[in-house]
Amino acid sequence: MIHHTMIVAFDNPIPASELDQYLKEFEELVMGSGLVESVAARHHIRVPGDDHAPVAVASAVVQLRLTDLDALNATFTMPGAVDLIRRWQARHPYQAVWANHEPLN
Repeated sequence: MIHHTMIVAFDNPIPASELDQYLKEFEELVMGSGLVESVAARHHIRVPGDDHAPVAVASAVVQLRLTDLDALNATFTMPGAVDLIRRWQARHPYQAVWANHEPLN
């Protein structure tokens, strides 16, 4: 079991409805690929300390659960991924960082 935890940070705040739409489209894409066992996504919960973030403040966190490294590697080339990224980057530029890891609990 491998988890791919991704932190998504839009360059500028976007409406909650737009963030929900991005997360919905992302979830539909990855679940439709047949590569991912499950996906969980949540909005970042803003706190005053975010004003002092050393790099960026997250907009959302997304976690994929996959069976193995082969499935994880395949997600980076799944059909539709580049289109989704380009479309959303054109509307609302964002950056993402991720960690690939075994389950945390």
